[in-house]
Amino acid sequence: MLSLLKIKNIALIDELQIEFSPGLNLLTGETGSGKSIIVDSLGALTGDRISSDLIKEGEKSAQIEGLFNLASNANLHEIFYESGIELEDAAEIDVIVRRDLALSGKNRIFVNNQLVTGSFLKRIGAYLVDIHGQGEQATLFNPSNHLEILDEYANLQNLRANLAGKYREFAKINKEIESLREDETQKLQLLDVLQFQVDEIKKVNPQTGEDDALDEEKRRLNNVEKLSALSDEAYLLLYDNEASTVSTLEKAARKITELTEYESSFGEYGESLQTAQAVLGDLAMSVRDFRNRLEFSPERLEVIENRLAEISRLKRKYGGAIETVLAHLEESEARLKNIEGFEERKEELKKILAKQREDYLKIAAEIHDKRTKAARKFEKEVEASLKAVALEKAKFEVRIDAPDLRGETNKNLTAKGCDRIEFYFSANVGESPKPLAKVASGGEASRLMLILKTTAKSSDVGKSVVFDEIDVGIGGRVAEAVGLKLKELARTQQVLCVTHQPQVASLADRHFLVEKETVGKKTKVGVKELNDDEKTEEIARMLTGAQITETARQHAKEMLSAAK
Repeated sequence: MLSLLKIKNIALIDELQIEFSPGLNLLTGETGSGKSIIVDSLGALTGDRISSDLIKEGEKSAQIEGLFNLASNANLHEIFYESGIELEDAAEIDVIVRRDLALSGKNRIFVNNQLVTGSFLKRIGAYLVDIHGQGEQATLFNPSNHLEILDEYANLQNLRANLAGKYREFAKINKEIESLREDETQKLQLLDVLQFQVDEIKKVNPQTGEDDALDEEKRRLNNVEKLSALSDEAYLLLYDNEASTVSTLEKAARKITELTEYESSFGEYGESLQTAQAVLGDLAMSVRDFRNRLEFSPERLEVIENRLAEISRLKRKYGGAIETVLAHLEESEARLKNIEGFEERKEELKKILAKQREDYLKIAAEIHDKRTKAARKFEKEVEASLKAVALEKAKFEVRIDAPDLRGETNKNLTAKGCDRIEFYFSANVGESPKPLAKVASGGEASRLMLILKTTAKSSDVGKSVVFDEIDVGIGGRVAEAVGLKLKELARTQQVLCVTHQPQVASLADRHFLVEKETVGKKTKVGVKELNDDEKTEEIARMLTGAQITETARQHAKEMLSAAK
């Protein structure tokens, strides 16, 4: 669950700190007070994108930080382990997420005080908080998401991962067969072209790094006279005259030895001086030997230039470097082998593909059966929960179609299986269920989303779930029913909810008021937890507006009393 949220210099917020607890945590406040800023900030801690434009005007940086207390999770530990980030091995773990924003654009993400990437935060964000906002109906109504909801409910993650691996193997062989078919169509033309290219490269037989070595040798041959003069001069300075470096150093070493007899501290330089003499002597001999080996050879220079010209031609033709030339050779030889042994390879691949398809379909059929079984249970749970939010007559169906599961085509085979899944819904008696996309009522859509999300996520015990004004468009008895459903969910999961409904607010375990105030020429957003009297006032305001009456206060007290 989310224990602590800190926000600094975001939008209209100077600095605020909110401590949340288990159960139902409610955020209320007038429209535009800043509630969505808090939800968006929390979303940033789960991997949502956040722009430096949100930094408070006049400030150069901003920060969002959250402390999450989580039950130990093997998948979460695996993510941390793969990324080299430490995570305590205990039944309950703490994860601290911080996002630092700067006007310069150097935004950083820290998890447990270690710098991480946005993709890492996105991966662990799925284990921290689920955020459901007003705009999620469009996502929910998209049939491509229905399969994910059902699979999460059916807990098919491990089977899905196994299936995805089988699909990758199947797709790889299928792609190779398609490539062979293309090669067969063009094989006569390709045979000549590929054979010519292979022969051309093999004839030159370039070696990795050869061009650099030849260039160096060419420079040396072209500068023999200069190299001779330099090495002669260097040898004389180092060794071969009375004032040479070696001779001078030897004399200095003898003087230091004499000094050591009177001042022992100079003795520590003795070994270093011997080393220096040895190094300089060795260098002088190397320079002398180099000079003796120098010889200008026009014949060798011509050989080098011709060899470099051949290599350069191959590089221009096949990719700009010897490595790419050799890679092209390897690829061309492989394609030649495939073409020449096409029929044999094709039959071999067909047998492999048939076996892989059989392995894939075996798992896909198992997933299909589990989805079908889970769908019936899911339908019943959703319909039962819909009754709790004043949709007593609603019908909900999960329709599953798997046309390729027993057929011969591969059209609908995917890494997720063969099933096409879509949710159907009807709110009224006498109306047949229709696709969710055709559910018109905003209130019905909000309640249905709450039910689907809470039912599908029923296994996420200990994980926080956030609802941002999903009760918009409803009121009265329906709002009360939604509040009771949120309260029920809060018994097993921490729930954070932004609401304008007094019926929902009266059920809060902890009630926070978000207020916007003007101080001087600046507007600030603040948050405070309400005590019992303040809860009464806030719910009365939600009932009547700015002018709070005694009747509204009495009604608010009755609502709070009934919720206990």
